[in-house]
Order: sequence, then structure tokens, then C-alpha cells
Amino acid sequence: MNLHRTYRVFVFTIAMMLLTAERSSAGDKIDFEPVASMIQLPEGLTLGPCSAVDFDSKGRMYLFHRGKQPILCFDRSGNFIRSWGDNLIGQAHGLRVDRHDNVWVTDVGQHMVFQFSPEGKLLLALGQSGKPGNSVDQFNKPTDVAFGPEGEIYVSDGYGNSRVMKFAANGKYLGQWGEPGKGPGQFNLPHSIVIDGKGRVLVGDRENDRVQIFDTEGNLLEVWPGFAPYGMEYDSKGRLFVADGRANKVLQLNPAGKVVNSWGKKGNGSGEYDLPHMLAADAAGNLFIAEIGGRRLQTLQRKK
Repeated sequence: MNLHRTYRVFVFTIAMMLLTAERSSAGDKIDFEPVASMIQLPEGLTLGPCSAVDFDSKGRMYLFHRGKQPILCFDRSGNFIRSWGDNLIGQAHGLRVDRHDNVWVTDVGQHMVFQFSPEGKLLLALGQSGKPGNSVDQFNKPTDVAFGPEGEIYVSDGYGNSRVMKFAANGKYLGQWGEPGKGPGQFNLPHSIVIDGKGRVLVGDRENDRVQIFDTEGNLLEVWPGFAPYGMEYDSKGRLFVADGRANKVLQLNPAGKVVNSWGKKGNGSGEYDLPHMLAADAAGNLFIAEIGGRRLQTLQRKK
């Protein structure tokens, strides 16, 4: 009996140590330095406003921009692999890669959400092309997507409808929450959305200068005010970074939603920003920032 009790205490102690280490890692203040982007564009292509970027499990980068060949794919070294989206994408906005390496984008021009294979094959289309609305099969300028642990798809339907919509992995409508306003659970342009390690849904409520945190059914849990969350991204260690397009900064938040570090200022130089829109972290923890005003992709490299 005493041996059994000792074993339980040991297991509990180890579990608490791991949890404490995870929380500490997620809250650790880290630092970056700006470095030149290594991507090599296809001949004759000039980047338009860059709206989003992400990586798949093989280290391939997908960059979404407002111009010809709107979805660009590069290898680990920045070499161009392929592009797609001409004659389909109306106006680039959000891009995320799911755990199966499928590429999801939100199109604020056509009011659509698209799912593609890594090779650019269209797998799923949600919404009605060119027809904004507020029904369960319509969007009005959707901004971003996030993925739940069971493959659920969360869409921040931001510019027109001020809501979050939830779908099954096959695109079946499951529910929604939110309405225009400044109160708890209301939105003034839900612009970015991510799922944290606890399965909570973080929504970047851009024009209300806050992040609102919900459970998977839309019940409000927390509110983090004080910045404009244009884009949000967790790295592999659970650290949360925010692209604040209003302040022209990249922010690091601790698990309580407080800013613990920031980088950048308004400008066109390296490490300066002109409307940083959305961002992604690679496997090494480096940050990549898609810039609307500057029409470029910038890199923040982790300091050793």
C-alpha cells in the first residue's frame, strides 16, 4: 500500500514538473534578429501585398500575396517549387497548413475558404463564390482559419459578419458564435484565429484591440486587451506571437496574455514594418512576417 502511494506521488510530481516546465518555456522571454529573406521568386514575378505565410511538416513554405501566382511554395532553402491560384483567388488574406499538410486559404475577394493539397489541387471549397452573406453556407470576407484536435475547422468570418464559424473536417456546418459590438463575446473585425495547447479558441478581435478566448462551443473564458492582433501564431514550444499591424510590431505574449517582448517599428528597413499582417514560425522557432504595406516577407531569426 505504501509502495503504491509512493508511486502515485512520484507520477504526480513528474506530471507537475512537466507542466511547470511547459508553462515556463511558453513564458520565457526570447529574442530575434532580422535577417534577409532567402526566398527566390520565379522569373518575372513581383510580390504584391503579402498577407499570410505558413510551413508544412516537410519545411516547405507557402506564401500568400495579392498578385499573380497568389499562392507560392518554396523549399527549405527558399527555392521556388510551384504556385497556383490564378483565376480562382479574388483577394488573398489568411493561409494555414493543417496537420495533413493541406493548405487552407481565406479569400476576401470571393468570400470563400479553400482547401488545397500541397501540390495545389483543390480539395474543398466553403462559401458561395462572389456572394457574401450571413447564412450557414456563406461568408462575408472571411479572414483566417484554425484547426481543432478532431480536425474541426474554425473560420473567423471577420469583415462583414463578426462571427466565428465551426465546421467538421468534411466541411459540414457545426455552429457559430459572435455578433458586432464591443462587449464580451462580441467582435469588431475578428481577424485572426488559433487554437492553443488546451484546445481553447483564441480570436484576434482586431478593431477592439484585444484577443478573446473561448472554449470550442463559443463560451467566453478570457479577454486579453492592449494590442491589435492582426495575426497570431504559436511556435513549437507554445510561445504565442502577434503581428500588431497598427503598431507595426511583432509581439511575444506570455500565457497570461501580457506582452513580454516586441520587435520592430514603422519603416521600410530590415526589422521595420509597414503593416505586418500575419506570421508563422518554422521548426527552428524563427518567425516569418507577411507584410501588406511593405509588400514583402521578413524573417526574424532566433538568437542562439
